[in-house]
Order: sequence, then C-alpha cells, then structure tokens
Amino acid sequence: MSAEAADPAAVPRRRSRPRIDLRRLGRVALLGPVARDRLPAAISHVAEAHRAHHPDADLAILHRAYVLAESSHRGQMRKSGEPYITHPLAVTLILAELGAETTTLTASLLHDTVEDTEVTLDQVGEQFGEEVRYLVDGVTKLEKVDYGAAAEPETFRKMLVATGNDVRVMSIKLADRLHNMRTLTVMRPEKQARIAKVTRDVLIPLAERLGVQALKTELEDLVFAILDPEGYEETRALIAGATGGEDPLSAIAGNVRTTLREAGITAEVLIRPRHFVSVHRVRRKRGELRPTDFGRLLVLVGEDADCYAVLGELHTCFTPVVSEFKDFIAAPKFNLYQSLHTAVVGPGGAVAEVLIRTHRMHKVAEAGVVALGNPYAQGPAAPQTEPSDERADPTRPGWLSRLLDWQESATDPDTFWTTLRADLAQDREITVFRTDGRTLGLPAGASCVDAAYAQHGERAHACIGARVNGRLATLSTVLSDGDTVQLLLAQDTASGPSPEWLDHARTPAARIAITGWLTAHPEAAGPEAGDPEASGPEAPDSERPGAVPAAGGAGAADDRTEPAPGGPQPAAPARTRSGGSTSGVVVDGPDSPTRLAGCCTPVPPDEVVGIVIRGGAVTVHRQECPAVARMREIGRAPVAARWRHEDGGGDTAGCRVTLVAESFGRPRLLADLTEAIATADAAIVSATVEPPSEQRVRHTYTLQLPDAAGLPALMRAMREVAGVYDVTRAQHPAATG
Repeated sequence: MSAEAADPAAVPRRRSRPRIDLRRLGRVALLGPVARDRLPAAISHVAEAHRAHHPDADLAILHRAYVLAESSHRGQMRKSGEPYITHPLAVTLILAELGAETTTLTASLLHDTVEDTEVTLDQVGEQFGEEVRYLVDGVTKLEKVDYGAAAEPETFRKMLVATGNDVRVMSIKLADRLHNMRTLTVMRPEKQARIAKVTRDVLIPLAERLGVQALKTELEDLVFAILDPEGYEETRALIAGATGGEDPLSAIAGNVRTTLREAGITAEVLIRPRHFVSVHRVRRKRGELRPTDFGRLLVLVGEDADCYAVLGELHTCFTPVVSEFKDFIAAPKFNLYQSLHTAVVGPGGAVAEVLIRTHRMHKVAEAGVVALGNPYAQGPAAPQTEPSDERADPTRPGWLSRLLDWQESATDPDTFWTTLRADLAQDREITVFRTDGRTLGLPAGASCVDAAYAQHGERAHACIGARVNGRLATLSTVLSDGDTVQLLLAQDTASGPSPEWLDHARTPAARIAITGWLTAHPEAAGPEAGDPEASGPEAPDSERPGAVPAAGGAGAADDRTEPAPGGPQPAAPARTRSGGSTSGVVVDGPDSPTRLAGCCTPVPPDEVVGIVIRGGAVTVHRQECPAVARMREIGRAPVAARWRHEDGGGDTAGCRVTLVAESFGRPRLLADLTEAIATADAAIVSATVEPPSEQRVRHTYTLQLPDAAGLPALMRAMREVAGVYDVTRAQHPAATG
C-alpha cells in the first residue's frame, strides 16, 4: 500500500484471517454501490491501452482482477480523498500504456490487495494462476511501513532481490512510485522531500538501468519540482517562452522528410520535446540555450539497415556535427537501449540533434524491460510449472546479476546502502575480455582490482598483478571497453589484499570483499598495509608484490607502475647514506639512512614527509600517502622532509621528472610527441625509445619543467597525441636539477 493510502476504519489485523468468499465479493462489486454498467467504464482506459499493444489480449482476467481489487479496497481512501481503487487502476494504466503484457497488468491491479486487505496469496493463485500470485507476492515484499530513513537500506535490498527474481516486479513498483509522486502534494513538505530524495537516488537510476525511459523522465521532472522548485519554475518559464514564434526544428524536420522521401526511404520524422530536467541540464552545460535545444528530431524506420541509410543521407545532405555522433545500435547500452545519435546543421546555422531508430528500438527505448513481455513464458508444448524463487531470466541485465551477488555479502545495512548508491551512480558499462574468450561486464572506471573479484570472487585476495592487452600492469590500472585482462594469482592462497586496493575498487563486489577480509584480518593494517614498523631498513616501505600505489599527490592518478618482465616485482629501495639526505631529499633530525617509500613513489614537486622506522632509518612518503595517515592515527608523528636542490638553497619552481609514454606505432609519432612536449615549455634532458613490440612502442623522457604546476597539463598534452594510450610517471624519477 502506498504511503498515501489511509483506511479510516482500519483495525488491528488478526494472525489467522478467515477465508474470503471471492464470488460473494465479486457479486457485491457488480451489484452493490458501484452500478453494474460502470464496471467496464472503470477499466475501459486500461483495456483500450492494452489492446493498442496486444490486439488479441483476453480482457476477461483484467475484469475479474478489477472486481476483486475494487471490492477488497472498498472503504479505503487515499489521503487525497479519492477512493483507494483509483491507485491500482492508475498504476495499471501506466503499465498498459508502456505495453506490459496481461499477466503484469493483472498483478498490478491486485498489487496492494494482499498487503492491505483480507485477500490471501493462495486465493490470488487459485483465481488468477501461479504467475500472477508470484508477481503479487514479489510486490508485496517491497511494500514499506514508514519507519523513517533508517528503513530505506533494507527496503531496497528486498527490492533488488525481488527485481532479480522477476524484472516485472520492479516494473510494477516503478509505476506505483510514479503515481504516488504525481499525487505527492497532499503530503507534508518534509515528507515530500524525503520521498523525492529516495526516488532520485535509487528508483530513477533503477528505471534507467531497466531501460524504462518513459517512467524515468517523468520521475525526474516530479523530483525536480519538489527538490529545486526555483530551478523548476525557471525552466518551465523558458520552455513556455519557447513555444511561441517560429520553431527552427519544424523547418529542419521538413527538410529531413523531403530528403528521405527523395532518397526512397520510408521514415517517420517527429519532433521530440525535451523534458524539464533535460532542458535544465543542457542549459547548465551550455550556459545559454539555442532555439533548437528544447527538442530533438526522432526518425523512425522499419529495419536496422534503414537506420544507417538515414544516417548516410543526413550526413550527405546536411553538415554533420561529427562530435555528436554515437552508434548505440552496434554497441547497445547496458539497459537494452539502441539508437543512432547525430546532429546536423540546418538552414541559418541551426543545429538539431537527431535520434534514428527502428519502431521496435523506440518501443524498447521507452518501455525497456516492460516491452519485452513475459520472459518466463513457456511454449505451448512445455509443461506448465510453478515459478520458483530462482529463475533464469534472459532479460536480466548483467549489472542486476552483480548486485544480487554482492547484496548477499553486505550484511551491514549501511555498507549495502552506500555501495548501492555508488553503483547506481555509474551510468556506463564496459565489457572486458578474459583470456579464455569469455567476457566481464564492469562499470566504467573499473580497475584490474574489480576485474579480479568479478572473475575469481574471494580467490582474488591472492591476486598479485595483471596483464592488460598482453602487457604487465598494476592492479590499479583502469580498464577500457574491449580490453583483454589476465589476472595473476599467487600460489600462496593465504595472502590477502592491501588496504590501498580500496582506493581503486569501483564495484560493490570488490569493495565488500576487500573490506570483509581486512576486517577479519586486522593485522593486515600492519605489515601487509605498509606499517613502517614491520619493515626493516633493507626493504622498501609498505611494498609487496601486487600492492596498488596509493592515491594522492600531484598527478596521483598517473602513478601507475609496470612490473618488471617475468611478473610483478617489488621496487628496489633507493640507495641510502647518512647525513639525512638521499635521492634529493633532506629530512629534519639526526643523521640517518633515508630512502623513498615504495608504496607512493614520491617525486618532485610532491610535498613529502618522513617516517622513522625500525633501526632509525627514515622512509619518505607523499603527505597524502595512507601510510602517513595510519601513523598519525596511532600517535606516530612524521618528521619534516623536503627536496634538496644542487645550489643548497630553498625550493624552486622548476623540476625534473621522468615520464613513460606508451603508444601504438605510427609514422611521425616521435615528432608529434616532442612537439607536444616543447609546446608545454618542457625541455628534453634525455629520451629513449624501446624497439616496437606487437605494434606498441614505449618512450621514456627525462624532462625539465620551468614550473612544477605544469606537470599535469604536460601529461594531458602527451596523452592527446594520436596513438598514445597512456602516459605515466616513472617509479623512481630523476631528482631535480
């Protein structure tokens, strides 16, 4: 039952409820207060919308479901003052307009009966079949008594489980929330805001992932109106002001129709207005709206090949905006979405965005999984079986399967809630290949750490490195769509992850597994995590095979190092000498051996501090290194450290740094790289180019920069050179000059 429903005659529910005579209830609905001739009218809108998508649908079961729902909810009122039956009717109409099949609509009409009336699940099953019973049971488990925000994590855990077992359950829940949001104004403002925030943070991303764009966009606008009323009114005024006068999109649409007709392509060209949130986002992105920003052109065709024929005509007869082209037909989105996106310049320089798709693609783009019908439908010759709790759903997206896996491991509600929201914030998925030819679906920005846990589960605790596209790589390496990754596991299965792995884990499965292992092995916060107490002066501080470099410091995201050939190896310690200075570093205090920490590999101009370890030696870390924070937490104060300069004076703005550029071989690559370096006002002190291997080339440059602040811009400029796919800082760069 929705939070808006109220039964003025509610009484405490008995543990043992008497069985209801459903035939008597149906007779009351037909012959009681509701006139017999009004029954078809009450359900007629649903029936009409349903027949538009399913002309041969049997409406008798919908009529029977309405009779049961109306008689069961009779006497219950919504807080808006309407009879409660208006709510399941509205929810069912939303789904019918999206093209949901008959079973889903039947369950939608009954979705609140078991929770809020005397009807039992067994009675639903007897009257409407086990499939409807299964869906009603799934939606009932999602219903929530309002205990406040603390109840949200467990509520949405149940939602995920129910969704994973049958995506139609989530479809009904989304339609239920949409109708509640449409009538939310009867609530107190603070309750409106709380419901809107949960809708924004969880339900809208879930709708996006299920591909139900029609529900998602309306939910976004309703949330926008509640949480940002000023921005909503401002956007509404802009849209209202754009409705008058000449519409440049109409002129471009006419030209497109003429072009396609002359080319012999049968197509429907429509103007698709942007919804409020979309206009608001475009305005924030561009600052000032163009007349064509209030809508897009939608071209609908019959076959996939026609989509590319339309694209060819548009790019031939109009000036295309190449940067706006995206092909989601060859590479569909993770939520089933397929379409070609482009933009063309029309008369007078007006730019129009164009979506090109087939009619079927359009139906799936609007309704997502709702448009796919019953994924568990059995053929006529197949034996009819009861739905089980674990069913193989051919439409279940990969991200949903992953969420179902990790939610079982997240016993702590706060951990579950945090990781759920972080995962839902990811709006793009990549596919990486394993060496056996199978694939892994991961969110954009995932690293080798995430791939390890996705492929090996808890066995990934023993991961010591990886090969990405055949080259050795650290576990912090961020993967790209289409990469091939091979995870390297240690023979010693007793080894575990480093706390630094959490800095590079993006998936809930990886973060929960790492956190669980570290919690069960608190000693890992010592030697395994880089506790200087555990390292003698002969070993690099907090360095072990497979450890991920810590984040932080200037250009920290670029501090990936490649292990030596033959497998991941710990870095060799810097040479030490007495006198408090080595490798260009000076530390305060008595003379003692000093070396650079292997865990964070500080280089000029990073701000550094020293940590005194056993034997009186000092390891020098970046100030942002997690090892420094851990030492402060246990009361160990670091000592001051700074970079030493040859002239013996203070700090200077310039610095010398060694960068490694990895690229695909091509003519003029070296010339273009050196030009990019020169443009950044960096001087090349030395350079080496290794012989090409599998069409890949590795360049190492020692550079002198006039200003240390220019290092990030220099690395970006080098990455932008065509053919260069990575630029990193060497693990032990040269000292400043």
